[in-house]
Amino acid sequence: MYLKKILWIVSVAGLLIAACFSYYIYSVMFSPNTAFQNETAYVFISSDASFEDVQLDLSPLLKDVESFSTLARQKKYDRNIKAGRYRIASDMTNNDIINSLRSGNLPVRVSFNNQNSLEDLAGRIGQQIEADSLSLIKAFKAPQLLAEMELDQYTALSMYLPNTYELFWNTSATAFVERMIQEYRSFWTESRKRQAEQLGLSPTEVVILAALVQEESKQNSEQPRIAGVYLNRLNSGWPLQADPTVKFALYQQSDWDGTVVKRILTKYLAIDSPFNTYKNLGLPPAVIAMPDLSTVGAVLQAESHSYFFFSADPENPGFHKFAKTLTQHNKNAKSYHRYLNNKGVLR
Repeated sequence: MYLKKILWIVSVAGLLIAACFSYYIYSVMFSPNTAFQNETAYVFISSDASFEDVQLDLSPLLKDVESFSTLARQKKYDRNIKAGRYRIASDMTNNDIINSLRSGNLPVRVSFNNQNSLEDLAGRIGQQIEADSLSLIKAFKAPQLLAEMELDQYTALSMYLPNTYELFWNTSATAFVERMIQEYRSFWTESRKRQAEQLGLSPTEVVILAALVQEESKQNSEQPRIAGVYLNRLNSGWPLQADPTVKFALYQQSDWDGTVVKRILTKYLAIDSPFNTYKNLGLPPAVIAMPDLSTVGAVLQAESHSYFFFSADPENPGFHKFAKTLTQHNKNAKSYHRYLNNKGVLR
């Protein structure tokens, strides 16, 4: 009788222990373990992250980091950390969180436009993916890349097409460049290459010209006409005399750093620079600003006309007046200069 009682007690104790253990396992695996109020939070895990780093990143988001760590070790996640951007929902259990961190790497939307240099572009991209600006610059200027794309460090910016792209946050600098090569080759179809060839331009030269067009006008409706003016000048052996190239040349000089040029004065036209298209024939040697893809399209579909001049239209701000003769152009330009004087824009 006494032995039966002992066995009964041991059995009950075993059941209680098993029940407690089962409850513990259940709570570790299947009870919500998030500590934030929003519906969703995101965690970014770097490529060199250790399990301790992951614990530290998750600690503000979890009620109980230790229970998460216990299950993570049991499921061997601590030995297989994966970099990326991961979603944590407010009702997730430890098991859900670990599954998300294993296979739920989410892309980010990476966008850029209007970057004036490779350094500017690297800084912009470095704010959106794991790769830092220094590694991106190195990848942008890699000799093998430039040789493959038939570019140099001055024309390399033309390879990067402004848009919004889906990439994984942990994309490396090299992988980013490889993606941009794919996008460049997808954009420059045989049809677009033929359009460029018919204009007497290479794809890089089209982008260089598009940068001038966009700096002159943001109006989509007149960009093809401005492109036509520049092409008329190029084909006739005239200097482009593009004011944006003079402004760009000024900005390259240290004493103009931080200065905003609102008006191109006659004395500026003498600046000694390969970018000064008042002194040098042909296109400038590099992209002076990153044009929109729509402006690239405007150049490829440039108007065929007899205009050789254009000047800002004071009666229609943002637009231009076009002229076929220097006499008419001087009249248009004089009207605009008078407008600037009345506005007090002197430089």
